[in-house]
Amino acid sequence: MHGSLVIMGVAGCGKSSLARAVAAGEAMEVIEGDDFHSAGSRQKMRAGIALTDVDRQGWLERLAQALRERPAGVVLACSALRRRYREQLRAAAPGLRFVFLDISRAEAGARIAARADHFFSPSLVDSQFETLESPVGESGVLRVSATDPVPMLQAQVSAWWHAQDAV
Repeated sequence: MHGSLVIMGVAGCGKSSLARAVAAGEAMEVIEGDDFHSAGSRQKMRAGIALTDVDRQGWLERLAQALRERPAGVVLACSALRRRYREQLRAAAPGLRFVFLDISRAEAGARIAARADHFFSPSLVDSQFETLESPVGESGVLRVSATDPVPMLQAQVSAWWHAQDAV
């Protein structure tokens, strides 16, 4: 496996779980995108205030730098909600691929509400869907159902990724 992969989608879709599973299966490093948010952005999200493009800019720059620093490849868990965010990440890592974890608002809301130890407020789920620009149809994107079991998703993603490498 070469290159990098972003596991993307709205909050609560399972990005972190799938990124860890794929990285473990491929013996790759995993980067948790949430770790790159500023303290101010974390506080806003904790308070139920949606992030703006301005809030996300520094975060995206830090993620792009992390991708550039790992040319051999990495698995990144990152919402990448807007196409321009994805393009910024693609510019940092040529050949970057994305796995879009598709989930309903109701399911994402239920998952977020069940997470007591996370900084993301359940009140922000709607804003995530309002911000999301679906990547379906973009080059190098695999859409999967976020409600499928993680082992099944990991196998699907790895098979797709290996097939992409063969092209």
